[in-house]
Amino acid sequence: SSFDVAVVGAGIVGLATARELIQRHPSLALAVLEKEQELAHHQSGHNSGVIHSGIYYTPGSLKAKLCVQGAQMCYKYCDQKGIPYKQCGKLIVAVEHDEIPRLKALYERGLQNNVPGLRLIGAKEIQEKEPFCRGLMALDSPYTGIVDYKQVAQSYARDFQEAGGTILTGFEVTNMEMAKESSPESEDG
Repeated sequence: SSFDVAVVGAGIVGLATARELIQRHPSLALAVLEKEQELAHHQSGHNSGVIHSGIYYTPGSLKAKLCVQGAQMCYKYCDQKGIPYKQCGKLIVAVEHDEIPRLKALYERGLQNNVPGLRLIGAKEIQEKEPFCRGLMALDSPYTGIVDYKQVAQSYARDFQEAGGTILTGFEVTNMEMAKESSPESEDG
C-alpha cells in the first residue's frame, strides 16, 4: 500500500496526531505504523493518568496555555465518547511554614494561567477534604483529574479509522528516506 502520510507510533501522541491530520486533510491517505500488536502498549498505557490543570507552568507560556486548554478539551472529549474519568481534584500541601510562600506563589501562577477553581485553604479545610492529611495550608485544585489514557488512545484510533485512516500493528519501522514534497498545486496542497 501507498500512503501520503505515515505516523510512526500508535501511542496517544501518534494517534492524536493522525486523528487531527485526517480531520484536517480527509483527501490524504493516512496510516499509523505500530511495531507492537496493540495500541498504546508502552507509555500511553502505563502512565499516571493525570489530567493536569496547568498550575506549574510559567504564566504566558505556550505550555501553560496548552495545558489549561488541553484539560478542558480532554474532559469534553471524554464526555462526548463516554470515556470514564474522575475530576478528583488535587491538594498541594504546605506542612512547614517556609513552604507557605512557595504555595502562595504557585497559587498566583495558577491564577495567571487561568486554572479554574483554584483556592488556598487552611488546616481545617484540608482535613475536611482529606481526613488523613495534615498541613498548615494547601492549594486546592479541583480541576485536576484522572483518566485511563489507553482508553483515550483507543478512542482516537477508532475516530481515525472511521474517518478512513489505516492502522498497521506489528509493523516496525526500520528505515526512512526523505521524499519530495507534493507540488503546491496538488489537491491537498
